[in-house]
Amino acid sequence: MSDMSQGQKDRLMADLHAVVAEAESLLRATAEQGGAGSAELRAKAQATLERARRGLQELQASAVEKAKAADAYVHEKPWQAIGVAAGIGLLLGLLIARR
Repeated sequence: MSDMSQGQKDRLMADLHAVVAEAESLLRATAEQGGAGSAELRAKAQATLERARRGLQELQASAVEKAKAADAYVHEKPWQAIGVAAGIGLLLGLLIARR
């Protein structure tokens, strides 16, 4: 995931949250439909959704923690951060100019 931009990560998180919410709505809507097999299937789906929700929460917490660490680094060492950004910009410019 390190190749993804922050905007892409944010969209992915939003999409995953939406999928979990829609799946939960679907489970609630079909809760009254009968059959032992469907009840077992709903229970499995609910357990999978719960694991997905916990995973999303952990991923989100990790992303926030990394963003805070990066922000703290930039505030503690602004000139080094500017140097790194300039170096990356120079390398990208050289790569783009070659094409």
